[in-house]
Amino acid sequence: MGYYIRLFSPSDALPPFKQLRAAVASFGSISLTVEKGDPGDWEQLLLAHADETPIAAIERNLVRPGELGATEIGEFLDELEAYKPTSAVTWLRKYLASVKCTYAVQILPGTEKNNGWLAVYAVRDAIRETAGGIIQADGEGFSNEEGFHILWQFADAVNGPWWMAVLRDGEWVTFQMELGNHKHRTAFRRGEVPAGISAGRPEE
Repeated sequence: MGYYIRLFSPSDALPPFKQLRAAVASFGSISLTVEKGDPGDWEQLLLAHADETPIAAIERNLVRPGELGATEIGEFLDELEAYKPTSAVTWLRKYLASVKCTYAVQILPGTEKNNGWLAVYAVRDAIRETAGGIIQADGEGFSNEEGFHILWQFADAVNGPWWMAVLRDGEWVTFQMELGNHKHRTAFRRGEVPAGISAGRPEE
């Protein structure tokens, strides 16, 4: 099935292909092409190196009854109840119900060489500039609209610093925690800022 990063957008506006291609222009030998549809109404794009090693396939699906976008939303809604914190699950259920378009970025072998990952992030961010939305990554979880992590779906062996957010009185409280610290994990799953950590944002 592969590894995916997804963007769930409340907008059905089409991110212009010209804008997305410009986002990877600085990488020189990396190209972005339309694989399905056309530049004015693209459905699938391919990010690749000059030697044709594929980096990522980007698929755009409108959320319509009976179509893939709606099916994908339904699957994620069904899975949410198994995760924490509960406050984030409640927020995500409401948010996903408002999504009009999904973008699935399938990660391919070319990400591991010559700025492959940077190109993926550049295209993802360019899509988000037009469409807005929240990000989900396999084996990690969901982020809010500001890009802070809100739902724990990491593997047990994960470690390292990570920017998180929990809901407090309807507002997101942001902080950086250590993913490998079990006390930090437990507090986050309860929807709390871990003891000893000050709330704040990266620029602060």
